[in-house]
Amino acid sequence: QVQLVESGGGLVQPGGSLRLSCAASGSIFSINAAGWYRQAPGKQRELVAHITADGSTNYADSVKGRFTISRDNAKNTVYLQMNSLKPEDTAVYYCNADVYPDYVDYVHDRYREVWGQGTLVTVSS
Repeated sequence: QVQLVESGGGLVQPGGSLRLSCAASGSIFSINAAGWYRQAPGKQRELVAHITADGSTNYADSVKGRFTISRDNAKNTVYLQMNSLKPEDTAVYYCNADVYPDYVDYVHDRYREVWGQGTLVTVSS
């Protein structure tokens, strides 16, 4: 069983920074693509940032230039560095990843989509 565990959320003042981590654990060989999503109260979940297996990234227009997604393949961990935070960034942030459970799945490109439990980010003075 593969799990994604997010950490790093919390309360921060406008203009501040936070770094979210998403660590995969359990039966895992490697992570293919991964992304960070967020859901604010009363709104739909939206994609914030995405990173492919080869490290290519893309971002929602609302966070371009402020957020950076990265990955450490050796640790099976994905990060989201958030700078210049605004009150409108307040949301529950979720990690999503396409995971290869073992080498055979990797060779055959059979991945599983896994979601983390979410971590709350609150931007407020």
